[in-house]
Amino acid sequence: MRRKSDVNWPVTILLILGLITIIFPLYMTVVIAFKQPSEMTNSISGILSLPKSWSLDNFAEAMRVTDFWRSLLNSVLVTGVTVVISIVVHSLIGYAIGRNKAKSKFYKFVYLFIVSGMFVPFAILMMPLVKQTAQLGIANIVGVIICYVVFYMPMNVLLYSGYLTNIPVALEEAARVDGASTWKTYWSIIFPIMKPMHATVAVLTALGTWNDVMTPLVIMSGSGMTTLPLAQMTFQTQFGANYNLAFASYLLALLPLLIFYLICQKQILNGVVNGAVK
Repeated sequence: MRRKSDVNWPVTILLILGLITIIFPLYMTVVIAFKQPSEMTNSISGILSLPKSWSLDNFAEAMRVTDFWRSLLNSVLVTGVTVVISIVVHSLIGYAIGRNKAKSKFYKFVYLFIVSGMFVPFAILMMPLVKQTAQLGIANIVGVIICYVVFYMPMNVLLYSGYLTNIPVALEEAARVDGASTWKTYWSIIFPIMKPMHATVAVLTALGTWNDVMTPLVIMSGSGMTTLPLAQMTFQTQFGANYNLAFASYLLALLPLLIFYLICQKQILNGVVNGAVK
């Protein structure tokens, strides 16, 4: 008797189509970034064809025009500080809520109040934020970092409080029997155990922070400081028709985050698998 194939063809076809939609834009980005403007023609074959010579001239010019190293330093500073503060502050909030919301109406209300922030669009907050940061004198990188820490609090608290359901309370009870305080128990036992979720939160927060344009644009406008997305906006305005330089700058901005993701991918997968909310 012939064995029936175990391949789920509808799902397989959808996966193949999804893979194509990812690979094709990436191929176009790489090819156009290495081409010279003279190689760009209106025909499809001219756009899809490989470069005649693989030169790094576009990347060098894109770095010069966008003041790449300064913009990169600002982006790294904003993203790095935001990720560190988010992991420390949001994990503490998630721990307090996760361990008390089942037995306390107050903590359950706080949890719902924080998580409801996920449904507030940035457009509603934009103008009040501009005015408040200007009045407080933090219409700069500091203000941007504070805004990011607040923006990503709902999602991160949701992840941390959900992950805590997989950590037995008996570990904390044993630590208290040995004389450890709640603070000592958290930093010595709970915080290290949540390492996979730390990696997940770090990557999700870093992705959103690194690629965001609107928050630095409205808050740091006129400060003379730019992040990489802001520098690329200026670059596109100045060279609107030169896609070769634009795509080269996109690849340059992608590399640091890609390296960060490759380093943390094992912890990210563990965090996604173990962090499901029960």
